[in-house]
Amino acid sequence: MTVAQPFRAACRSFNVTVAQPFRAARRGRVRDRKPRLEWFAVDKTFLLIGAVAAFLAVAFGAFGTHGLRGRLSPEMMAAFESAVRYQMYHALAILAVGLMLGRMDGWLIRTAGWCFVAGIVLFSGSLYVLALSGVTILGAITPIGGLVFLAGWACLAFAGV
Repeated sequence: MTVAQPFRAACRSFNVTVAQPFRAARRGRVRDRKPRLEWFAVDKTFLLIGAVAAFLAVAFGAFGTHGLRGRLSPEMMAAFESAVRYQMYHALAILAVGLMLGRMDGWLIRTAGWCFVAGIVLFSGSLYVLALSGVTILGAITPIGGLVFLAGWACLAFAGV
């Protein structure tokens, strides 16, 4: 077996599964057969939620850096930055859940995704409101959001076992 044989086999496999149906459809020969892209399947609900959450994290981060820098106390600015950071981390986790659900379905993975969504709302949302309004009673909701984040990570861990 030469070094090139595994590479040629991989190229043949790619040609049969991905490239050939596209070429045939472009020539007008195959109209009813879709190209097989199972490896690219995603859960669109979590893809949308994760993308929107990441978009908002970037927007809130820019707003905090450019609009709130001199207006908030250092403690409130740190709370706002923590909210943005955890929102971005878990937005990426939601995107990963969407990719995982495209390949394998399971209630633990789906539950983890919804825990991440709820955690963003509870944890980051309460820190945003705390930093911007100064209402300290909402600080009691923040640990609940942290526990929901932990539940999501636990669900992902158990799904991997």
